[in-house]
Formats: sequence, C-alpha cells, structure tokens
Amino acid sequence: MELRPILSALMRSRVALVLLGLQIALTLAIVCNSLFIISERAALMERPSGMNEADTFVLSSIGFGADFNLKNAIAEDVNMMRSLPGVVDAAPINSVPLSNGGWSSGLSLSREQKTASAYSTMYFTDDHGLETLGARIVAGRNYRPDELGERNRKTAGWPPGIIITKALGEKLWPGQDPIGKTVWLDTEADASTIIGIVDRLQAPWVHSEELIEHATILPQVIIEGAFTRYIVRAAPGQRDAVMKAAEAKMVELNPSRIVREGKTIEKFRADAYADDRAMMIILGTVIVSLLIITALGIVGMASFWVTQRTKQIGTRRALGATRGAILRYFLAENFVITTLGLVLGTALAYGFNVWLIQNYETQTMPWYYVPVGCLSLWMLGQLAVLGPARRASRVPPAMATRSV
Repeated sequence: MELRPILSALMRSRVALVLLGLQIALTLAIVCNSLFIISERAALMERPSGMNEADTFVLSSIGFGADFNLKNAIAEDVNMMRSLPGVVDAAPINSVPLSNGGWSSGLSLSREQKTASAYSTMYFTDDHGLETLGARIVAGRNYRPDELGERNRKTAGWPPGIIITKALGEKLWPGQDPIGKTVWLDTEADASTIIGIVDRLQAPWVHSEELIEHATILPQVIIEGAFTRYIVRAAPGQRDAVMKAAEAKMVELNPSRIVREGKTIEKFRADAYADDRAMMIILGTVIVSLLIITALGIVGMASFWVTQRTKQIGTRRALGATRGAILRYFLAENFVITTLGLVLGTALAYGFNVWLIQNYETQTMPWYYVPVGCLSLWMLGQLAVLGPARRASRVPPAMATRSV
C-alpha cells in the first residue's frame, strides 16, 4: 500500500493528526517513566532486611512508678521472655531495621580524621541480639556475656570490640578482611576492634542510601530514663500468640509502667514503605488511565474519519477495492499516526528521565523501556482502530451513489 494517499488524507486533518500524535507521545513518555519508577520502588521494597521478619516482633515499655528501676526491669523482662513457650530468643535493643528511628554515627580509620570514613546505624543490644534478629555471622564471632556493658550519659564510652555488617566493612576497607582492624567511633575515645561480620542488617531508615546496609552492633544495653525496647523472635507460626503472652506477662511482672502494644516486623515494613506503595498505586492508575484514554482517542478519531469518508469508501468499493483493502488502509493510516507520535514520544521519554535524574536523583531508565513501550502502543493502536476499520470495510459500493 502506498503511503502517499494516506499522508495526503492526513494532511487534510492536520489538527486531528497533531492532537492524536501528541497524545500518543505524552502517553509513551509518561508510561515508560512511570513503569520505571514503579520497578524502582518495587525493588526497594523487596530488599532483605537481614533479619527474620516473619517470626519477630517488638515490645516496649515506659516506667512511671517512683520505685521503677530500668536496669532491674530489663533483667526481669528478658529472663521472662526467654522462658516463655514458643520463644526462640529475646533481647533489649534501641532500634530495629525498618522502624524509621534510631541512632547513627560516623566511623573513622584514625583518631586524627576530621571527617568520618563512613556512617553507620548503631544497634545497642546484648549477646542475644544477633540470634534474636536472625542476623547471620559470616566472619569472626558473636559477643561473649563478659563483654557486655551499659550505656547512659555517665558511661558513654565505646566497647573495645564491635560487630559490623559486610557492606560497612567493604566501605571502610575495600577488598580486605575487616576482622582485627580498628576503627574510631569517637576520635576522643579509644579505638574499637572488629571482632565479627554479619552478612546483612539494614538501617531503620529505608530511604537512606548511604546508611541502608551500614550497621554496627554494640554490646551495650542503654540504661537511660524509663523507656526500653525489646525484640523477640518466636518459633515459626507462633509469633502472634507469643506476642500476646509476652505483653500480658510484662504488665503482670511490673505494673509500674505502660506496656505498648507489640508490633511485628512485617508491620514495620508495611509502615516504612507505605508512601512507596501509595506512589505505585497512583502511578499504576495513571498508566491504565492514559492507555484507556489514548485507545478511546484513536477509536473516536478513526470513527469520525470513517463517517466523514463514507462516500469515498463506497466509491473505492465500487471501483473494485476489497473489504480487506479498506481494512488495511485504515490500519496503515493509524500505524503512520502512531509512529509519528512515538518518534516524538521517544525524545520526550528520555528527556523526562533526564529531568527526573537531575531533580529527584533517580536512576537512568534502561534502554529497553522505550522500545517495549513503542511496541505496546503500536499494538494498542492497531487494536483500537480495528473496530472502526472493520466498520469501514463493510461500507457497500452503493454508498457512492446514495446521495445522488
């Protein structure tokens, strides 16, 4: 089929051609970048935290009685929790991955450094902390009970031995084994030696790319004020029952405090990524809406053209054009319009991605998004125009003379 008659017909409807082409171009640009953002958010949400999320929960309490003693309460609580049926382990801890709150600090490789070599989340717990979290030691060892200490305003020193994540070790000593190396958590204090490496343990702040895989686990229990937090890991399938039992036992054990309702790590994850999930839903709705509107635009424009050209179609049929030839004509015409829109849309898609990189620090969109988007819109355009094209192919030859 020759393109000349198609282009000649389209030039007689320039406004419609421009509007439909722009609609297709904007659809391609928005859909490709939206799909890329959705895939980025999905990958972000699927990152492993490095801990056992399915069986773990957090409990916390705030003492208010005049005779409330935080140190004694922590000792009583952890002993009680570890003895409960269905509990794998329990430990006091200042924060947990995905909780969006905690303590971070810089680490330096020498006392003289003015700027930190890396920044890390600080998890303060005891020798049961790693087992409770489900973090896997890949080098070195866990803490011994005799290495545990307390931390408050009066005893603010750093421990002589610490455990860090593999990612943090690679950041501090690229390509080297961190075990036995020293690091300064405070240039005014003594250095700490790396005694263990865990495979992964995320930071509480899920959107902090600098900190997300950098964690330091310290053998210190925070004894400060009246607030404390516990992490408890239950046997598989027993988490909810254990959480209720532990909460009730805490209230019974010491009534001079408020025990906050337990919260699962899965709930922490859902809350941490609530905004990302909402964004994905919104963008998904935008994508579906744009595709539907574009398809309806193609259907409407093609139907209008079929109505306007009924006599011309009848004339072609009277001169011997088959129904298949009429069908192919409208499919080819829509293919030309879609192609022109996609050429412009390709430039817009990459330009929009560059703008997102410059203003929102997103990643570069993979090259295949636009070709796949073009192919999808070509198919959508052909499907959308198929109905009007089939209606045009059924115009009888007699229509050429009906108005005479």
